[in-house]
Amino acid sequence: MRRFLLSACSFAIMGLAHAARAEEGAGASPSLDDQSSAVEAVIITGEKASRSLQQTVTSVAVTTAARIERENIQTFYDVVARTANMSETYGKTGFTIRGVSNMNVSGGGTGGLATVYVDGAALPIEAVYGGPLEMWDIGQVEVLRGPQSTLQGRNSLAGAVIITSANPTYTPQFRARINLASGDERTFALATGGPIVTDQLAFRAAVEKKDSDGFVYNPTLKRDTDALDSLTLRGKLLFTPTALPGLRATLTYAHSDRDAGYQFTYARIDTPDYYKHRVDLSGEPNRTKTKTDVITADVAYKFSEALTLNAIASLNTVETDATYDMDFTPVRTSYGARRQDTDTASQELRLNYEGERLRGLVGLYHARRDAQDKSTSQVNVDFPRATLVNVLSATLLAGAPSPTPAQQAAAAAQANAFANLYIAALPVIPVDYSGDQPSVIDTSAIFADASVALTEKLSLLGGFRYDHEKNTSSSGQVARFTGAYPTASAFGAYGPYVTLVNAFVANMVAQASSSAPKDTRTFNAFLPKVGLKYDWTPDINTSLVAQRGYRSGGSTVNIARSTVAAYDPEYTWNYEAALRTAWLDGALTLNANAFYVDWKDQQVTVNLGLNSYDYEVRNAGKSHLYGFELEVAQRVNPALSWYASLGHTKTKFDDFKITSGVDTRNLAGSQFPYAPRWTVAMGADYRWTNGLIAHLDGNYRSRSYSSAGLQQAQDDVVKERVVFNGRFGYERAHWGAYVYGKNLLNATYAQYTRADVGVAMLSEPRILGLTVETRW
Repeated sequence: MRRFLLSACSFAIMGLAHAARAEEGAGASPSLDDQSSAVEAVIITGEKASRSLQQTVTSVAVTTAARIERENIQTFYDVVARTANMSETYGKTGFTIRGVSNMNVSGGGTGGLATVYVDGAALPIEAVYGGPLEMWDIGQVEVLRGPQSTLQGRNSLAGAVIITSANPTYTPQFRARINLASGDERTFALATGGPIVTDQLAFRAAVEKKDSDGFVYNPTLKRDTDALDSLTLRGKLLFTPTALPGLRATLTYAHSDRDAGYQFTYARIDTPDYYKHRVDLSGEPNRTKTKTDVITADVAYKFSEALTLNAIASLNTVETDATYDMDFTPVRTSYGARRQDTDTASQELRLNYEGERLRGLVGLYHARRDAQDKSTSQVNVDFPRATLVNVLSATLLAGAPSPTPAQQAAAAAQANAFANLYIAALPVIPVDYSGDQPSVIDTSAIFADASVALTEKLSLLGGFRYDHEKNTSSSGQVARFTGAYPTASAFGAYGPYVTLVNAFVANMVAQASSSAPKDTRTFNAFLPKVGLKYDWTPDINTSLVAQRGYRSGGSTVNIARSTVAAYDPEYTWNYEAALRTAWLDGALTLNANAFYVDWKDQQVTVNLGLNSYDYEVRNAGKSHLYGFELEVAQRVNPALSWYASLGHTKTKFDDFKITSGVDTRNLAGSQFPYAPRWTVAMGADYRWTNGLIAHLDGNYRSRSYSSAGLQQAQDDVVKERVVFNGRFGYERAHWGAYVYGKNLLNATYAQYTRADVGVAMLSEPRILGLTVETRW
């Protein structure tokens, strides 16, 4: 399939190039001939300093506003699909960078591994599914691959995503769009802006309203499971007073209100033709409502051409209400609801210097994240058979201080026989549960990053971050048994054991119904970076960089025992080589990065054996990963442009110990979840002089696994797939009409499968749409 993608896109690009040459021979439009044929200039801002892509040693994939328009990129997850060494996790609920999930790799820890920033505000993990990630009126998206701990701090061990909305200008602008698509999707959007006070105060405002019925229907509730109702609002002010020529201030407010399917939306796979007729039989609505508000103030004062002071403050609130069904059947036997409220405030003060030989920055940072997490559920806990057998065996042998092997075997046989009868009467333990786990995280840091020119061609790169974190958490739980205990009279000779086991069950439920007091832990981390960069020519440079990545420690709530268990930080060392080249007077760029990551003290979830909820986090993991990204872009002429990217990542757990009661397994050798070894993307864009336009792109993801460990078998495979997208239309200076398709070949695959209950998270089907747009 990888060869098929490469061949198909190559033929498309050659065909468009042939058309371009034919049109040039016939006499192209003078207006097109006057345009530059250089690749679109890209300025990277995610490293807190403005520099060109060709002078940025970090591996960065950039999606500009022009590319968003050309390729009909509608959401952040369209960017993920077109970026080397990125992939979705569990559908459009998360992503991996170089095989490392933004949420987790080893199953342990509560902090993220990659952070999404929107207009300077760091979003909490829950907003990566329901937050303001639509691409309407977005100026640029930067995906920084590899640890960004030096500049970004916590939750950036895998990388960072920087989303910047379109900025106000002193030229009046207006855009409006109507979009209709499969799934009865209807989108209405507009953006406008311009001067309020000439050359001093400007504004920009954008709104997008999107509704759709989705593709999964629930006949039990007679409603669409994944229907969407979304509203996004954004306003920006730009202030550049003439009285203070060096001052530039931007104030941004964004609001997102989203009512959608539950974060993990499943469809039955035990029904006929389930990719065409997607059904959910749950008796409880699977829905997630998310409301997000983001306010950011960015003030910069330029003291001189070399020295600039920046002050950035942000506040974001994310409120999430979710309801979900856990047994996927029409009968309401296992279901729940969860409310999460997260408030994040941050302040950063930064001094940037851009001299002839020294370029760098130094800054101070502080953030506070206050999270409330409340949940209620009716849960059917699988009966812990192994625990029951161990308890009964120990009871039967209590009178024999040194039991013989024969006595031990007889006790085990008797315990197993009774367990079979008891579990037949009580196969699951029904529990009504409510929990409240608030947490507060305070982070302070000092950081610096610099480049010093040792010679005309050789530069020394360096930086550091000293990060201090205070993490406070607590737990309050109420659990109540809601079933009927077996009676002794129904068990004959085993009757005397029934009272004992009933007490065991009652004690297990009671153990989950208690509170754990506040637990406060502090962490300090020194995160250095060092490297060399060599400019062979003005258009070719190479670099080598080593830097430390970091995810802080914390505490995890053991639901079964209602305790708070502490765990320590985890660290990586990332070694990276970069190549940046430009050819044909800037018309062609070819860039590459190669990396090796050594990861220690990984936070791993272990089960202590009481039941499936008896788990906590330990530092028991060790792994490594390596690979590369290769990205090419060319503007053949003013009408034709194309790009291609190739990513390779190999991940492996070197030491991955999972404990369940007294049993410990080392799952070394397994791969990271959702870490395809190969990612490929190619695309081409052509504009005829008569107003017709055409764009075609394709992306490939090799197979990966949906879980880590020895259970990586056929049921856990996310199969390889090729997805083609296209956009064709007619446009003039002030309007355009387009038809488009996503997943044109209707590739089908499951992102996650629950074969035990007959459900899966299915890939998005083929989507066809129509767009009409006006712009002034």
